[in-house]
Amino acid sequence: MKFQPLLLSSLVLALAGCGGGGGSGSGATSATTNNGTSSPSGAPAGTSVTPAGTSATLTANTTAGEVMTCQSPATSSAPAGSPLISADTPSADATRMFASGSTFQLSFVTNAPTADKVNWAVSDQLGNVAASGSFPVADGPVTTTLSCTSTLSGYFAASATLAQNGGQLPSDGTRPTGIASFGILPNLSGVVPAVTYAHQEEHRFGMQGANDNGPLLADLGISSTIDNRQMSTMEPNGPNTFNPAANNLDPFYASGQVMRLIRLDGIPAWASPTNAFEDDTNPPTSLSYYQNYMARVGTESNTIRTTYFPTQTNNYYQVTWEPDEFWADTDANFVAMYQSVYQGIHSTDPHAVVMGTTDAFPALTTTRLQRLAPLGFANYVDGISTHGYYDDGTSPSHPPERLETDPNPANVANSLMSQIRALRTEMATDYKPGMKLFQTEVGISYDLGSTYGPNYPSANVLYAQAAVVARTHIIMLGEGVDQTYVFYGADYPGQTGFGTFFDLADAQGAFGATDISPKPAAMAISALTHVLDGTNTLGPVNGTPSGVYAYSFQQLGNGAVITALWTHNNSVWSASTGFSSSYSVPYNLTVDAPGTSGTVKVVDMMGNPLTMSYTNGTLSLNLTEAPVYVVSNNATVAKANVTTPTGYVAN
Repeated sequence: MKFQPLLLSSLVLALAGCGGGGGSGSGATSATTNNGTSSPSGAPAGTSVTPAGTSATLTANTTAGEVMTCQSPATSSAPAGSPLISADTPSADATRMFASGSTFQLSFVTNAPTADKVNWAVSDQLGNVAASGSFPVADGPVTTTLSCTSTLSGYFAASATLAQNGGQLPSDGTRPTGIASFGILPNLSGVVPAVTYAHQEEHRFGMQGANDNGPLLADLGISSTIDNRQMSTMEPNGPNTFNPAANNLDPFYASGQVMRLIRLDGIPAWASPTNAFEDDTNPPTSLSYYQNYMARVGTESNTIRTTYFPTQTNNYYQVTWEPDEFWADTDANFVAMYQSVYQGIHSTDPHAVVMGTTDAFPALTTTRLQRLAPLGFANYVDGISTHGYYDDGTSPSHPPERLETDPNPANVANSLMSQIRALRTEMATDYKPGMKLFQTEVGISYDLGSTYGPNYPSANVLYAQAAVVARTHIIMLGEGVDQTYVFYGADYPGQTGFGTFFDLADAQGAFGATDISPKPAAMAISALTHVLDGTNTLGPVNGTPSGVYAYSFQQLGNGAVITALWTHNNSVWSASTGFSSSYSVPYNLTVDAPGTSGTVKVVDMMGNPLTMSYTNGTLSLNLTEAPVYVVSNNATVAKANVTTPTGYVAN
């Protein structure tokens, strides 16, 4: 998908509880928690252990103390003309995401015509109530602020109404009516062991759409973004204007925390055979000059890497961007252009990894690689990059598994799993051994034909989007992608819903939005990265029944094994009938040797962990459409039960 701005669950959040409704009284408020049966509690290691052989649809341990509490209401005046009722959870870093256990503010602004009472609640992505209460308000514009903490992680939506005067929270930008969303980051210390990175690029997650938002990227566990070094960007008006010795680096990268994927596509009009800005529809008029320009990019990039990223082994360059959509010239000229880029970059950057071809679908990248191999294309790439779109609209209704169970093998070949396997096979057949595979853009939008509006998306659509986002990136990594990039930051106009955050300032979204709040998808990404970053892929688990998906990974340094699992059934997953959060199937995962018993940690889609018991080496799970992550220790057993992706080389 061209982006050119003018990206449980079998254990869903079970909330440990003190029960009870809201109190009124003189400024009092009460928090309640739901002692439901749909997820783990987020209990610390060693608590909430279930007996061996019990189902994985669990009730939280009510003594573990994993709750959300909101108390100590404080009132102040509000601006004249305020709406009847609104709410927010402001944060200093503008992400509206908060560390587990930290204090955050839940503020309600009311403008009641008469004295009234606010009834409020905070719910998770499935509608489970995490906290609720009530407090009195005077007439007129008033701000009431509650001081809250939560050891429950994930996505939450505040709602509120006035007991006598009604109303609900208004829509805000692309965020629909009735909610004010925020996130609590997972705390998995003691659950997922810490990892030591010998090389910075051993991190596995990148993102488009939030390049300069360091706090957001850190919260989401993102380690790489795309940095533009196209000739059209660096030399838009004439030749020899890009000076590699000048300080051209976005200050954001100077911290060395977020790596650069260096983007090279794009030719300015003065260098184009069509005399217009080119997204690589044709090679530039002078390949020798193009090679010279790329040599300067290599010089600059090598200096940047050694200065700011001393533990990053290589620089990674993406040469073209969706040539399936843009390239209009011959294959021979395509290869010649790559040759000029490759020779220019490598002449000055001894640690360059030149990557392509970055077609929109993995299958399209495979087809192009097959076609170019006889022309010697393998001589001019060090790695393969692709975008990860896999369907006509990657959306809740078009999940990555949609075609995997199709009775027609031709359709199965177009599932995401099959597309990545075919790409890996082509890499092993015609290209250099041990090449890295990067997936540098895939997003999950709302369904085709949908539009932003005060009543859309529903909570069910948001839940489905989160589940599909998580599953898509798990499949990418599980099938042998080395790094996978999330698309996009906040909602933007023209392509509805790709954002993992709401844009609160513009009803149709806007590029570069800064007033944002998380969707469930954002918090699912945060959980995913906190669990799977710093791993090597072991591969898909062998012998899973139709509709069950499982991938195993091992932490760097021969550490813990993490297996991601879920189920998908097309018949319970559609916009017309709803995206089911309750459909489940039983599955027994082998986590240890036969005859052994013990415990493992199981983490839900939002990052809430639970300790579970297994017996005879087997853990009993009830899988739903939301993935869970099982953290175990017997790598020998795990490795005997997977298929390593073709050509994949672990770090």
